[in-house]
Formats: sequence, C-alpha cells, structure tokens
Amino acid sequence: MTDFEIRRATADDIPAIVVMLADDPLGARRESPDDPAPYRTAFERLDQDPNQHLVVAVRDGRTVGTLQLTVVPGLSRRGATRSIIEAVRIHADERGNGLGTELISWAVEESRRQGCALVQLTSDATRIDAHRFYERLGFEASHIGFKLPLD
Repeated sequence: MTDFEIRRATADDIPAIVVMLADDPLGARRESPDDPAPYRTAFERLDQDPNQHLVVAVRDGRTVGTLQLTVVPGLSRRGATRSIIEAVRIHADERGNGLGTELISWAVEESRRQGCALVQLTSDATRIDAHRFYERLGFEASHIGFKLPLD
C-alpha cells in the first residue's frame, strides 16, 4: 500500500481527525465533532510542541488515518527516551487494507529517528481487535494501566 502520504497534520485536518476519533462506541461518548473549539485549542498546543507529532494519512486529498506520537525524555532505563503512540484511527471505509500497519510502522521508524529506546502504547481494555493488531505488529501486553479522571 503506497497510494497515500503520511504528513504532519494541519488545522485543516482537525474536522476529519475528530470524526475518526468519534467513530466508535468509546469515541462517540467522549468526542464532540460539532464543537471544534477545544480541538483547535489542543491542536495549537500540539503544533507548538516539538515532542508532539500529530500526523495524518491522506489518500486522494482525503484524510483517512491519524495518530499522535509523543517523544518523552526520561531518566529511567539509563536516561532513555521513549515514544508513546496515541489516538490511532483509520477511517471506517479504509480499515483492513494495511493503512494501520503503515501508520504504526511510520511511528516506530520516527521513534528510531528521534533516538527512542522504546515505543509504547495503550489500548482500551474493550478494544480486543486492536490488541490483536498491535500484538501482530510485535507489541507485547507487558503492563497494567491505570487512569484517574481529573474533570
């Protein structure tokens, strides 16, 4: 699959990204595609931070995939830098054709280029298909995650 490009997201991509974020049972409860203001504010913060890489996959001028890669310097593991992959989404009519694999491969290679020693991600416990996808790509379920909502 090479008939798409992966590029840094722009403000013009926000509506398409938000639609993809909202296009599943979990996202439908927590996203608000009809209210672009919080997404614009968040995008400005992401876009100004050199450790944040919000990218989109574009085919024929249409945004069909996205993910966010965050580079995190740290002291643990002898001062290793790690990356975190978040918000991986593929447009519903593009799923199953290898685009997700290509996006994750891009993120892993970009992590190497950034000098990361480790790539990590989390996936909601209910996303069983996503877990199989990540395991097929070589990721291991090695930790138990915890969250504390602050709102």
